Amino acid sequence: MEFFKKKTNFPFMGTRKLWYTASAIMIVVSIVHFAAQPDLDRVRAELAKQGFEDPQAQTFGSSRDVLVRLPPQTKTTSAEVRSRLERAVKAVSGDAEIKRVEVVGPQVGAELRNSSIWSLIATVILIFIYVALRFHTLRLGLGAILAALHDPILVVGFFSVTQMPFDLAVVAAVLAVIGYSLNDTVVVFDRIRERFEANRRSTPSDVLDESVNSTLSRTVMTAVTTLIVVVVLYLLGGAALQGFSAAIIVGIVVGTYSSIYIAAAIALDLGLKAEHLFPARDRKAIDDMP
Repeated sequence: MEFFKKKTNFPFMGTRKLWYTASAIMIVVSIVHFAAQPDLDRVRAELAKQGFEDPQAQTFGSSRDVLVRLPPQTKTTSAEVRSRLERAVKAVSGDAEIKRVEVVGPQVGAELRNSSIWSLIATVILIFIYVALRFHTLRLGLGAILAALHDPILVVGFFSVTQMPFDLAVVAAVLAVIGYSLNDTVVVFDRIRERFEANRRSTPSDVLDESVNSTLSRTVMTAVTTLIVVVVLYLLGGAALQGFSAAIIVGIVVGTYSSIYIAAAIALDLGLKAEHLFPARDRKAIDDMP
């Protein structure tokens, strides 16, 4: 089954600078939105004014969310504790709100941040090694890495803008998004290698355009099929799965977009040519073909 009945011929490489600009704007918006960090010292001071002893405040998930840890409050009711918390956060910022009050474990704050960073670093290194070895060129490896970094930044930026809770389930979803995007990227890269072998006299830009167009139907069908499942999960899976499924939904969209407009286009701008994809002995065999 094919999504497009007729052969497509969209000039993806010709419009790559437009999409570079769009990605740059979205990344800047995501990063700038993170910059508005709460004053943790003031949060602790306001909590102390409300009678809480030894309050601990730290950023949680995104830099705009604050996790407050308090010792057991044995002499007050939960309703009174919440009321005092509300007065404290309103004193810090009138727009602040308490998302939930619960007993929390160690899987928050610095632990969450550190595990997320190390997971992302390990993922990026492995992606670079895999793509560079498989396709015999660092140009495609760099394109895949920049796409792999592009996608989680936009997913996390979405959570920052919408103020949705960011927990370990969302971290897992972000890593899954990287894998999903990489799969799309590798499919496009495989087709690029095939087209370079078959069309030795075409320009690199034409080869990449033809490669992306030839995989477009598969890319769209895969994305739509996956989105149907994840949207149902978001709507019917309950609050516990909404963050996870929202991250996957956003990730599918940006991952599909980046495999077309980021990974391949960056490889082109790095000077990708047919000789970069084939060892010398393979190039000689290709040149001898009729």
